[in-house]
Amino acid sequence: MGVRRAGRGRSGLLAGFAVALLVLVVVVAVIQLSRSPRGVQAPPTGVPGGTPASGALQATPVTGRVTGRVPTDCHERRARDGQPLPDPVCTPGVVSTAVTQDNLSATICRSGYTKTVRPPASDTGAYKRKVMGAYHDSGPPGDYEFDHLVSLELGGSNDVGNLWPERNDHPPDGAINSKDPVENALHRAVCAHQVSLAAAQTAIATDWTMALATLGLPPVR
Repeated sequence: MGVRRAGRGRSGLLAGFAVALLVLVVVVAVIQLSRSPRGVQAPPTGVPGGTPASGALQATPVTGRVTGRVPTDCHERRARDGQPLPDPVCTPGVVSTAVTQDNLSATICRSGYTKTVRPPASDTGAYKRKVMGAYHDSGPPGDYEFDHLVSLELGGSNDVGNLWPERNDHPPDGAINSKDPVENALHRAVCAHQVSLAAAQTAIATDWTMALATLGLPPVR
């Protein structure tokens, strides 16, 4: 009888040890999961209905035609100086997969580049009317530029998420609208390697009226 009781005692100890070991494994696994970086999840994209990932813009191929899904309900914002800004959900800004920091001289810094990727008027005209409707703009289409938020000369895409109806304000410098000189200044700075391509793209997509100041560049004259 004593021998059998001892055997049962050893079996009980072993069973208890196994349970304790299992609990320890589960606790360690839970701790590791809680410490795992959350960034491994797929970030939201910069298409209508979503928002760009923090510090990044969605990139799409540029085919020379307008691509993407037309948004349905957009609301223009105003910058601190009263200039128009697009709806960040409808028009977050989209860039070209073909333009990188390493190939600037062969793409946006090459004379005539924008002509090779700009959509034809027949294509942009149809999309312009649809996007104007989404933005609730009832004025004559001629009063608006179907603007690339990240301009083509900065590696912008023809995706609808990068296009919005910007009213032409005809500033004193002779430009059609006040955003054009900002685009030109950023293009010069990128091609002169004063600022990176990604920094210029993000700055103009975030708030084109503050893009130069954000990057430490002088204002346009």
